[in-house]
Amino acid sequence: MSDEIKNNDTLPEELQRHTKRRKKHFGNVAILILIAIFIYWVGFKQGEESAMGVQTPISLEDAKFKNVDQGKKENIDFSLFWKVWDLLENKYVETDKLDARKLFYGAIKGMLAATGDPYTTFFDPSENKKFEEDISGSFEGIGAELGIKNGILTIVAPLQGSPAEKAGLRSGDKIIKIDGVVAAEMSIEEAVNHIRGTKGTKVLLTIFREGDKDTQEISVARDTINVKSVKIEFKDNIAIIEITRFGDDTSKGFADAIAKARSQKTRGLVIDLRNNPGGYLESSIVIASNLLPKDKIVVIEESGDKSQKKMFSRGTDVASGLETVVLINEGSASASEILAGALKDNRPNNVTLVGKKSYGKGSVQEFIDMPQGTAVKITVARWLTPNGTQINEQGIKPDKEVELTNEDYENNRDPQMDAAMQILKEKLSIK
Repeated sequence: MSDEIKNNDTLPEELQRHTKRRKKHFGNVAILILIAIFIYWVGFKQGEESAMGVQTPISLEDAKFKNVDQGKKENIDFSLFWKVWDLLENKYVETDKLDARKLFYGAIKGMLAATGDPYTTFFDPSENKKFEEDISGSFEGIGAELGIKNGILTIVAPLQGSPAEKAGLRSGDKIIKIDGVVAAEMSIEEAVNHIRGTKGTKVLLTIFREGDKDTQEISVARDTINVKSVKIEFKDNIAIIEITRFGDDTSKGFADAIAKARSQKTRGLVIDLRNNPGGYLESSIVIASNLLPKDKIVVIEESGDKSQKKMFSRGTDVASGLETVVLINEGSASASEILAGALKDNRPNNVTLVGKKSYGKGSVQEFIDMPQGTAVKITVARWLTPNGTQINEQGIKPDKEVELTNEDYENNRDPQMDAAMQILKEKLSIK
């Protein structure tokens, strides 16, 4: 409409006289339409940014907080918080660059960090989106699970075939710096944000590896990470099923693999959980149900008040009679430890655990969607094995401990897998 009015100015003089009275009317209509279009555009962009996890910065003077009083039983004097807020607004050298929303989110993160539990965290909209991508098994980054162990940022496990694995990163590597920035004070989410990036770019990690005298720098090229969570191969009438994570596709992938193993009349089974950082609890219970008789305890969930909830196998047992070896190492965590513990405690006569003691991440997190596209992950309980053994910080001990040294790794040797195969061959009298 505005273009039409503009073009009227170029009409011959006699026609302009006839349109003069209409210009005012059309001009008002045009202004109203422009305002409506502007309002629609602003709303559309805000909605689009919210969906993308991107939000427009808010200056401190424009920020207004709602729902400040939540009716707590005991009063906490928040005047200190607001005094510090005012100091930032009035004294900070670049107050015009501060974003009230980021400060607000940072305050929530700080509150959860004060619990001292690295797994109780807040996700802003962009972090929430990344977390959903991680668990789905498709994202851009280096493909390594991170954790905090003994207060140090640590690689729990590089995913198989990932840029992290190809660059030489290993379970247990301690991250000292990320692109030259000291990682000591970073939360897991902050470290992930520094390491994650666009495909084709690189990140430089300064790491320390147990057994080495010095740190080393490893450059990793980021890529799209598409992780297939279950793989199967056969060797000497033994099925080797590798589970790299417990995600959306894992239950079906394992069911397909075990069906394939049965169809080939496999005599023995190796379940490789090495460098598996975990994932969904539900997935580990479904897989355990394929390997245990019905109504066996898979895991015990112990709450803060010491009350316990037992979770049982569901009667889909198809392989509890198979002689089985489970491979674990320092990178086996969370759901991996649940499965290993369930098999060890329920099938002591035909399950052997081989490798190194697992990571020891035996806490239960509840993931809760929150307003404004955010989320929180809160530790609500601890996991115990069926026999009541605490997993958290203790890990699962193998029945037969086998080291995989740096020299083995560099020479493409796998003494842990060799030991698993040897145990099965001896028990099954396979030559």
